[in-house]
Amino acid sequence: MTTITERLRVPGAFALGAVLLLGVAPLALSDFRLSLLAKYLCYAIVAVGVSLAWGRGGLMVLGQGVFFGLGGYAMAMHLKLTDAAATGEKLPDFMQLYGTSDALPWWWKPFANPAFALAMTVLLPMAVAALLGFFVFRRRVKGAYFAILSQALAAALSIWLIGQQATTGGTNGLTDIQGFFGYSLDDPVNQRMVYFIIAAVLLLLMALARQLFVSRYGELLIAVRDSEERVRFLGYDPANVKLVAYVVAAGMAGLSGALFVPAVGIISPALIGIVPSIGFVIGAAVGGRASLVGAVLGAIAVAWAQSTLSDEFPAAWTYLQGLLFVLAVGFLPGGLASLGAVLRRRRTPKAPAAQEPVAVTVGETE
Repeated sequence: MTTITERLRVPGAFALGAVLLLGVAPLALSDFRLSLLAKYLCYAIVAVGVSLAWGRGGLMVLGQGVFFGLGGYAMAMHLKLTDAAATGEKLPDFMQLYGTSDALPWWWKPFANPAFALAMTVLLPMAVAALLGFFVFRRRVKGAYFAILSQALAAALSIWLIGQQATTGGTNGLTDIQGFFGYSLDDPVNQRMVYFIIAAVLLLLMALARQLFVSRYGELLIAVRDSEERVRFLGYDPANVKLVAYVVAAGMAGLSGALFVPAVGIISPALIGIVPSIGFVIGAAVGGRASLVGAVLGAIAVAWAQSTLSDEFPAAWTYLQGLLFVLAVGFLPGGLASLGAVLRRRRTPKAPAAQEPVAVTVGETE
């Protein structure tokens, strides 16, 4: 039977996380450090989706930068249009500099509506993931082939964005974002408000992912990861099971990208290409992809290390990041979250093997 302690363990962990993120961090950190933490928490939101798709579903999602970028650009487009309207301009500043027309592109116009823009930050990544996943999973593409395909998609989106300088800002992306739904991002109070929103969204998505983990769907997802043929024999379609996890993870990444924009004030192709996509997975792998808390803490730790070490060792950081991924996957598949269990297994002495009885035949003498 489940004890009271075990029942309260998960709610207690969420309560502790809420106290640390919403209470302790704003009081203990300066405005600059808190803004950095807000950026790291955006990466942690992506890690929640990675934990669902990869940790539970076995899907090596190396293209999460695509969905992060779609959500980020959807939010940035609305905020740039709002900033332009506040100064009496019809076009964002970069279009006035690089644009070849005085008219706003047709596909930018719907993003002037805040409700549409907010919906697209989640629905657009989910729609792209659903379309891609439908064809990929139906053809039973998995393993390394799926990882390479998702990376190719990230590279293609990054290249396309760079080539559309007049409408997407090109290599620079969408920069110098001033406001967030009527609030000035230059005000430290409003920056703290953005942090609280990001932290609250992270906690809510962790709770949602936790419910998926312990639900019947979560058990089915693990079964598909371990043995697709047995699940198919039981009457379930593994393609649909994997598609749901992939689409939900894409929606989380899109929402993360949307929140990243007001936290940092920029979105660019450099943030959504192959290298950032691998970085999202590395954070979850180092912390423990099968553990929500491990994936979140790993993403925050890797993001912090990147911000700290990349300034001191700009050329070596990428190699160190790759080494972390290789070490985590090759020698500690469960990540740092499984380190305690591994040490306990090594300390526990193995029981001696039972000796087989020796058959004695009648008439034997010593």
